[in-house]
Amino acid sequence: MTRFRVAVYSFVLFLTTSLFANAQELTFGLGTTDYGDAGEDSVAFDLEYRHTPFVQRRVMSVAWGANASVSGEGDFFIGGGIWTRWQWDSGWFIDNSIMPGLYEEGIPGNDLGSTFEIRSLLGVGYQFNNGHAISAAFSHKSNASLATDNPGMNMYTIRYHISF
Repeated sequence: MTRFRVAVYSFVLFLTTSLFANAQELTFGLGTTDYGDAGEDSVAFDLEYRHTPFVQRRVMSVAWGANASVSGEGDFFIGGGIWTRWQWDSGWFIDNSIMPGLYEEGIPGNDLGSTFEIRSLLGVGYQFNNGHAISAAFSHKSNASLATDNPGMNMYTIRYHISF
């Protein structure tokens, strides 16, 4: 559990120091996990930080981000990677991200086969005039068959985005 404490502290430090930079967005998500037949599903909380885009073309932007999620069963993930957004003038957008990271199951049935997992996300949402947004997202965690066992898990969330 010690490596996860270090990861959590590192994420919090990264997040708080990044807030003083030109941050773009903080996202809070609430949803549910889906382990299929193998694990125990429960409520899930999700926190995501997205930095200012380093690529912006018409409707598409690309930036670095970080994610932390925890389930009611105590399953925990922390990771970082890249995200893209396709944003139209109408306010509608599509989010996509790939974030490798560390995972620890809260109960033995929620074991995903390794500590290293990759979270992929696809979401659709609407941005309001004040810059805040709401979205629905589907994410999947998997070790990409780098371990012998790779059951994977899905998470479905409703997310609130705060731009600053």
